[in-house]
Amino acid sequence: MKSASLLLLFLINAVLVFGQSASIGLDQYIKQMMQERRIPGLQLAVVQHGKVVKLQNYGLANIQDSIPVNNETLFPINSITKAFVGVAVMQLVAQGKLDLEQPVSKYLDSLPQAWHAVKIRQLLSHQSGLPEIFGDDPVPEGQEQAAWKKVLDMPMEFKTGERFSYNQTNYLLLGKIIDQLSGKPFAQFIKKEQLDFIGLKKTCFGDAHTVITGQARGYTYFHNVNGKIVRTNEISNIFEEVPPFLRTAAGMNATAAELAKWIIALQNGTLLSKSGLQKMWTPGLLNNGKAAGFNALLNGYALGWPVAQREQHPAIVPTGGGRSAIAIYPSDDLVVIILTNMKGSSPESFIDEIAGHYIPSMLAENGFGLPPTIQQLRANLLQKGFAKAIDVVKTEKKKNTSYTLTEREVNAWGYLLISQKKPAEALEIFKLNVYLYPQSGNTYDSLAEAYQNAGNKALAIYNYQQSLKYDPNNNNAAKQIEILRK
Repeated sequence: MKSASLLLLFLINAVLVFGQSASIGLDQYIKQMMQERRIPGLQLAVVQHGKVVKLQNYGLANIQDSIPVNNETLFPINSITKAFVGVAVMQLVAQGKLDLEQPVSKYLDSLPQAWHAVKIRQLLSHQSGLPEIFGDDPVPEGQEQAAWKKVLDMPMEFKTGERFSYNQTNYLLLGKIIDQLSGKPFAQFIKKEQLDFIGLKKTCFGDAHTVITGQARGYTYFHNVNGKIVRTNEISNIFEEVPPFLRTAAGMNATAAELAKWIIALQNGTLLSKSGLQKMWTPGLLNNGKAAGFNALLNGYALGWPVAQREQHPAIVPTGGGRSAIAIYPSDDLVVIILTNMKGSSPESFIDEIAGHYIPSMLAENGFGLPPTIQQLRANLLQKGFAKAIDVVKTEKKKNTSYTLTEREVNAWGYLLISQKKPAEALEIFKLNVYLYPQSGNTYDSLAEAYQNAGNKALAIYNYQQSLKYDPNNNNAAKQIEILRK
């Protein structure tokens, strides 16, 4: 049964989304992702060992006029802008003008008393507890001052440092601080110290009101239906407003080629020292000493940069608007940049698989991203055969009484194998899960589905019946039994 928790696991863990065979070429894989996610246009840049090794364009920048994506096409990068702000802050730190451990009140006057003790580092890593200026809707043009006055009167959301909460007010304040310390508007400071300094001629600030030559049109399938935002089959244009005072949060446009040049300049010490870069990419810690981030994949947030903390192939992964992502793999000396014009395409969920075409151990086909216990079991089954799954687990349990495989992880692996077009292996894993959790309606439902897909009606019906036995509210099982008996 593909329960909500399992689908969430699929979405937040990059390896569990459309695992692909290593034999699929990179261009073919990207085109497949574009088709599955209905992405009109995409730019890709790959940097390996400090050099651009792939720069490729796919699809349409503008559907209405059939304009293809090319190297000069600019894409709004939304919250990836925050990474540029992180660099700007670290440049001010390097100039001796800013201290990350000092409170915001040292640099800005006329703030509410409750805001005074928030440290600069906590603004950057979204641990401030400040109220959110965006609310449910973006701030419309001309309403900036009203929105600012309103947020000043709002209470703190939580005690500073207690948890992670993504918040645009943090970056509004950082913009004000950059203005104050640099002596110029933050957009001008970023342009001078980053864009002009390394020759990025196209990267710029601006929103839907700004006339930007060669900009890709944005699209979405999400619409408000009866008060709820849902994915539909109707494509429409996006019109995004980001007033100038909030463009530290989401105001920039760039090409994949120029982002690649920017990342190279960061890594080779042109924009920041090596120690400054390391500090910028280190996740902020909460009061309890732990890091926190968006989800299980992006589980930390550094100084403007989301982080995927993991034992294998850790990464820094800034994302923007649910449609663009950069993944930097420091230990692998690899960078992957994906820009798209489809909101909700979430390229961060398949960016690891693209990296896997350069580092084979990162391919989902090779087990990357699976939980450690599942990886170990997979290695054993590749040697002994998936039909031996139950026997292998019995042996492991005898050797180690604390050996545990969770129902959710095993089930998710089974569906991953299905997505990899390995139904026979998936069937054995679903059998294993029933053995491990014989009173779970969910495990029987998944096994029944596997038998149904294999054309074995009798065993499909039996296992759907078992699912109903342990979960009488499983409407899917009842429906499938009815279909199979016709």
